[in-house]
Amino acid sequence: MFSNVAKEITCVQKKIPEKYIRESSMIRGPKFLVRLKSHTVFENTPIKLFCTVEGYPTPHVKWFKDDLLLDLSSGKYFVESSVGIHSLTIMKCGIDDTAMYTAVASNSHGQASSQASIIVKSESKLNSRIKYTKINITFLETFNVTFGKEEDCVTLACKMTISPNLANLQPDALWYRDEHLLKESKWAKMESGGGVAKLTLTHLAKDDEGLYTLRMVTKGGDAVHSAYVFVEETAVAVCYIVSYAMLPTFLNIMSNDGRLATGYLNAFFVACPRSDRCEVGTENWTQCNDSPIKICKYPVPGLFEGHSYYFRVRAVNSHGISRPSRVSEPIAALDPTEFERLHAMRLGGKLDVVTYHDDLEGTGKAPEAPSNVYASETDRTYVVLSWSAPAYHGKAPMWYYIEKCQVGSGSWQRVNTKVLVRSPRYGVFDLNEGKEYLFRVLSANMYGTSEPSEPTKPIKTQELRGVPSAPGQVVATRETDTSVLIQWAPPKEPNNLIGYYIDSCVKGSKDWDSANHKPNKKTKFVVHGLKTGETYVFRVQAINELGLSEESQESAPLSVRAALRLPGIEHNKLPSAPYDIALLYCDGESMVLNWKRPAHSGGAEVTDYYIDRCNVAKKAWKEVNVPPIKERLYKVPNLTPGSVYQFRVYGANVVGLGNASTSSPPFKCEAWTMPEPGPPYDLSFIEIRDDSLVVEWKPPVYTGASAVTGYYVDMCKKGTETWTTANAAAVDHCYLKVKGLQTGSFYVFRVRAENAQGTGKPSVPSDRVCAKTLPGSQEIKCGVDEQTGDIYLSFESCQMAEISKFVWKKSYQEITDFSKGLAIKTSGSNSTLLFKNPDKEDVGTFSVAVTHTDGVSASYKITAEGEMLTLSYDIRNPIIPLKTELAYKILERGRVRFWLQAEAISSAVTYKFFANNKELQTKMSHDVATGTIEMVLDHFTEDSEGTYAVQIQDGRGKAQSSLVLIGDAFKAALAEAEYQRREYIRVKEGPHFSQFLSVHVGDDASVSIICKVANLKKESAFHWFKNDVEVIPEVPADLGSGVCKLLLSQFSKKDVGVYKATISDDRGQDVSQVDISGKGTVESFSLSFLSTPTGASAADLVIHCTSEGIMLQCYMKYYTEEMKITWAHKDSKITASERMRVSGTPAMATLEIVEPTEKDKGVYTFEIKDSEKTNTRHLELSGQGALFWFSDRGKVVGGLPDVVTIMEKKTLSLTCTVCGDPKPQVTWSKNDQEVEPGDQYVISLDSGKFASLTIKGVTLEDSGKFTMAVLNKYGGESVDIVVSVYKHGDRIPEIKPSPTPKRIMPPTMPIVIPTAAKPASSKKPKTNRKTEITNTVRNAR
Repeated sequence: MFSNVAKEITCVQKKIPEKYIRESSMIRGPKFLVRLKSHTVFENTPIKLFCTVEGYPTPHVKWFKDDLLLDLSSGKYFVESSVGIHSLTIMKCGIDDTAMYTAVASNSHGQASSQASIIVKSESKLNSRIKYTKINITFLETFNVTFGKEEDCVTLACKMTISPNLANLQPDALWYRDEHLLKESKWAKMESGGGVAKLTLTHLAKDDEGLYTLRMVTKGGDAVHSAYVFVEETAVAVCYIVSYAMLPTFLNIMSNDGRLATGYLNAFFVACPRSDRCEVGTENWTQCNDSPIKICKYPVPGLFEGHSYYFRVRAVNSHGISRPSRVSEPIAALDPTEFERLHAMRLGGKLDVVTYHDDLEGTGKAPEAPSNVYASETDRTYVVLSWSAPAYHGKAPMWYYIEKCQVGSGSWQRVNTKVLVRSPRYGVFDLNEGKEYLFRVLSANMYGTSEPSEPTKPIKTQELRGVPSAPGQVVATRETDTSVLIQWAPPKEPNNLIGYYIDSCVKGSKDWDSANHKPNKKTKFVVHGLKTGETYVFRVQAINELGLSEESQESAPLSVRAALRLPGIEHNKLPSAPYDIALLYCDGESMVLNWKRPAHSGGAEVTDYYIDRCNVAKKAWKEVNVPPIKERLYKVPNLTPGSVYQFRVYGANVVGLGNASTSSPPFKCEAWTMPEPGPPYDLSFIEIRDDSLVVEWKPPVYTGASAVTGYYVDMCKKGTETWTTANAAAVDHCYLKVKGLQTGSFYVFRVRAENAQGTGKPSVPSDRVCAKTLPGSQEIKCGVDEQTGDIYLSFESCQMAEISKFVWKKSYQEITDFSKGLAIKTSGSNSTLLFKNPDKEDVGTFSVAVTHTDGVSASYKITAEGEMLTLSYDIRNPIIPLKTELAYKILERGRVRFWLQAEAISSAVTYKFFANNKELQTKMSHDVATGTIEMVLDHFTEDSEGTYAVQIQDGRGKAQSSLVLIGDAFKAALAEAEYQRREYIRVKEGPHFSQFLSVHVGDDASVSIICKVANLKKESAFHWFKNDVEVIPEVPADLGSGVCKLLLSQFSKKDVGVYKATISDDRGQDVSQVDISGKGTVESFSLSFLSTPTGASAADLVIHCTSEGIMLQCYMKYYTEEMKITWAHKDSKITASERMRVSGTPAMATLEIVEPTEKDKGVYTFEIKDSEKTNTRHLELSGQGALFWFSDRGKVVGGLPDVVTIMEKKTLSLTCTVCGDPKPQVTWSKNDQEVEPGDQYVISLDSGKFASLTIKGVTLEDSGKFTMAVLNKYGGESVDIVVSVYKHGDRIPEIKPSPTPKRIMPPTMPIVIPTAAKPASSKKPKTNRKTEITNTVRNAR
């Protein structure tokens, strides 16, 4: 049953323990050299499973069926074991023998297993073909990057589903570390079965750091998962063994501890390892080197051939010796060519003999010379030689001699004089660094020595080159949101490079952390455990047996984010299917569709969509579009009216086309005619918080019979079927902030549109959304730039992908117009919306959303009443506070100084002066100490009238002030300037006024204009002018005394004007003037000053009767109408009118009351004011007083016409009613001539009331004016009547009446009127005093 090769191997295996009695196996634990194989058999046929197991001590094998220990007592199963070959025989298979069979080999050092399945087929299926089913493995839970410390226990586990899960076809779980297959040991425990694979690292050491990979192997392929395990060093450092090389009598041990010396040990010197060894089977550790070595490599001599050893390494520095490294695997000191000399020979039957070639060779002959001598390893002080043994057939033992010769010396020296070398490999020590040597080998036995072999070519020992050079450029690229891929160029001088260490540091700090604690052999490494969003820099160091290189240059700073997945990267996949296809509008021939984007994009953005349609009646799917659709809104054309259609949608990304969506509900192609609007669509959510969120949607495609006026948002909490409306009143925009949500609860939303006809169909319900704030979410921060005054809205995103973008919106509409001072600045995970020169147009709600995240978003509302706009305006337009506004001052020579004073200004202040909006270019200056800014205008003329302004800017601060010089204000300034100009000339050069014109009022109210002159000479001339007309005074000016006077004895209105005086000679002229009218722009004199002497001289009020009423009179020294006087009746000021006539003469002030009545009784007050006090006089009119005569005088009551027209020879009768007490007398006159009674003119007065004039037989001579006068002792009235006589037959003349007022006639005799004065002051007139007022009767007009 076994082949000859198998038998030969078996014989060889038997012979090995006989030859090496003390040899311990290189592989202590069990190992399957030949594994079980699966079989398929038919019922009632035998089957035999066998395997070959190796191990020391000899492993014991147990058999299992479907993980149950096989019951050998049943007699159905037979088990055999022979020289490592184990078999299981089933003599007669049944259907129940279909199972998974496992052989488990174990000894004191561990266990191993091998599995195979047996499938038993029924006889009836003899001719059926066996079909293998592909087994699919899907990982449900996987292990992530793991961080541990030395001596910790770490378990890596994966849960998976196996489909189909066949007991006899279970996958193999293989664990790898850095691509090296791991074996079961006390450091690594493995478990597999039940859909779980585990690897437990029981005692972490730096050796355990690396990339761990689980490979689940099946017949159809394998499923693989990998993750890195980092092992952090403890406070007490240890070394670890990197590799070893095998020789018969020494081992070359390499370890690494250079990182330790500069790291945890805080050593000041390069670490120096010591090596220890321990023979397998003992507990005695022997130190290999007496003194510390400086490099991490050491050949261990003095070993016994055929013995196995453990090794460990310790590091030494100035502070002491470290803990030892983890013990190495057992290493056997064997000749690697030992098995080549074995020979197996069949003697017949079942007997096989294994011998050495030596046993078959002859005797008594020296061996041949070795050949092919070469150096298999070269170091600084030793060389390992290898050669080919000669063909030797002697029984006597053979050994070798090695000789060396330094190139150029010509002398050969034998190396191994005391040690017999039996292996064709030997290490030659104690060589000089950097020297060239020749080597040759001789073979020998007891019969002699062979000729030397051919010398090797010159072999040069290595020179101590030092540590590697620094690695090249370091490039960091994004991997995940917590890891970064680091790549670098290897060092130009590797010098036996062992590996690399990678360090990371947060940008801006000096704290470097080691990313790996075991040298990485590749030029790339993934640094894990980084903080998302943080910015890091990286560097790399190379290490060899002598230590660490210099650090590389730092990489460019990199922010940790998930990398963009591009085509070709294994993470990219096809997108999932779109879903929730909705009908938005149908016009009877086409339909407008919308759908939701795929839930999973596959790692790349979904950019294209494709639609299929199916006429339900025909049941055939057809493509709708060939060019891809970019938007999730599409109008499907060319449909059959009345037909029912279904649709499905595909999404595509850069990887390819995803699966089709579930078929839409059947849609009938009927035109929509309902008056209500159609459904809104594309519901989305932003600003999701614990108790609120913002719902956004798009308006309906179909608006109904009228425009959409608002929207309602409905929501439904998970676990209920009740829809509630979130907003009581419809909103007119396509967003709504929903508040009052329950934290952690899930909700579904929908939106309904409304128009004038009603509320339309609801939208497709949204995906469920959880009311929970995204961890790390931040709100928008609003501020104002202190330098520019710009308002900014800043947002820091807690999540970012490579393709993430910030989308800013105003009122939830994306901002696309940046022409009005808006700007967006984005850097990393921060984005800022800037408002340059903000104003009220920037008021509103601003929001930001970050794409390709889990809904990162926020909003901020800027209000008109908020402080941001005010603060921004104040910063952009700071006001420089002013102590004084712009003012002026007249300087000598008539120059004008315009100035203002600020609270504070800097030396960099700038300013401009303007006159009537034209910038002035004249003398300007400022004083920083006082804050004064001024401008001097040298020529101030009539053209200088207008508005003056100054604009100041100091940094960003501004100020402005203006001064209006127009009209009288300008004339006053101009006069002052001219005066100063003349004064300068006058004082400096010629005659001048030492005292300008001034007005003096005497006690008698006389007015004098006085001045003084100086700097005169004989030729000087003095002149007076009034209104530019020279005045010759009665008394000439007295130039000798220098005092000049102009007397105005009776000052009246005719004396009002501008008076001017001039003094001149050949040296020049000086002028002074005064305005006595009070209206000039030069120095003026107010006429009210006359009130001072006249007011004091005012006498008591008296009454004087006039033809029209009464007159109140107040006598004084002098009076003119310009004086400030006031008349009052019963404390009410009297306003001058036709009835109340205010007047006067130079001797008195008067108030005439025309036709007084009872209402005019009361106290009258007369006031005259001067600069010091008010003079008051009172008079009371009461009882009959001055009024009784006016009521009892003769009066014409009525009856007479104004015009009378009569034909000649007719009789004219003029009759009227009169009254008066006593009865008045009536007189008639014609053309101002009194009418004498006679035959033609009859005058009568009946009862003293009815007066008449009768003219008999009127003639043309009777035409004219007739006057009737009614008079008694108190006075009377007169009226006029015009009489026109025409001839018989003439037309009646047209005479327009011209009414003439009644004329009042004064009393004809003196009247005594008793008056009572009202006491008011010490100067009030005495009471009960009688005043006689006489008046003569005036002629009637």
